[in-house]
Amino acid sequence: MVVVSDNSRQSLLPSFLYSTPSSAKRLLGLDSNHHVLPARGSRFVIASPKERKIEMFSPAFYAACTVGGMLCCGITHTAVTPMDVVKCNMQIDPAKYKSTTSGFGVLLKEQGAKGLYKGWAPTLLGYSAQGAFKYGFYEFFKKYYSDIVGPEYASKYKTLIYLAGSASAELIADVALCPMEAVKVRVQTQPGFARGLSDGLPKIVKAEGVAGLYKGIVPLWGRQIPYTMMKFASFETIVELMYKYSIPTPKEQCSTSVQLGVSFVGGYIAGVLCAVVSHPADNLVSFLNNAKGATVGDAVKRLGVWGLFTRGLPLRILMIGTLTGTQWGIYDSFKVFVGLPTTGGAATTPATEKA
Repeated sequence: MVVVSDNSRQSLLPSFLYSTPSSAKRLLGLDSNHHVLPARGSRFVIASPKERKIEMFSPAFYAACTVGGMLCCGITHTAVTPMDVVKCNMQIDPAKYKSTTSGFGVLLKEQGAKGLYKGWAPTLLGYSAQGAFKYGFYEFFKKYYSDIVGPEYASKYKTLIYLAGSASAELIADVALCPMEAVKVRVQTQPGFARGLSDGLPKIVKAEGVAGLYKGIVPLWGRQIPYTMMKFASFETIVELMYKYSIPTPKEQCSTSVQLGVSFVGGYIAGVLCAVVSHPADNLVSFLNNAKGATVGDAVKRLGVWGLFTRGLPLRILMIGTLTGTQWGIYDSFKVFVGLPTTGGAATTPATEKA
């Protein structure tokens, strides 16, 4: 068991954010009985981890992870909307959008700069919801499965715990994502279909019913579940190896900036692996959501096996690597902000912690 000193705990956040309990009360405008005092200034103090009330694996912990997941996925996916628009069009119409560079050029020429941001609204809503369920349930299932097998096996087979927890979380998260993904793909790849979410969603429901929003759920699972399993398991493993072999200082003694840097680098490498593993299913999702009544067999016949694995892959590697690294950076920054440790590299497994 690793004993963490008060000083090392405080290294998780900049020192200027800390104060003693009594000074914190004064700075927050409270007396010893927690009554409000007259305002004397505008300084805001964030309590140190030692003073925080969020316990690991408590309802508040899972709520914080859910909010962190919503923020990191919603913000990052919306930010890379231009790359996503080009990627989807390259998958749907490779004769017209022959490469990343020409794809951007064609879109800018035909639709202007605003064409690069088509589908931003369903992207923001869909991936915010997906991120909330993905990260929140991942933390829940990781603890749940660790408790089932016990501390010894949870430590010995921790990679399997990561894989099972992330797969379970993504299965749920995609139910929230699927309707928005269906709208997003059509808005981005079918000129004139709809301006955005407000008219695109009712148009699909009117033409195909609610089931039309979920016709891509199976290939979406086929894309997202392997993606998320790779994303979380490889991230946890990479971060652990970085702290073990690349960083001379134990994680508990590293500064906040170092820990968040590890999160970004580990996330970027994990993102590259994710893109490769999930790309065939990503091509299927784009094809099925764009072609009414199309089947998986139609997609394979049209794109070919080689096309399923390679069409749009370089751009997706760039997009997903950057996106995943940034997601882990935002997620762990939020966790640190609320007084929780960054993800990965811990000396203990969830099963050894008190729930």
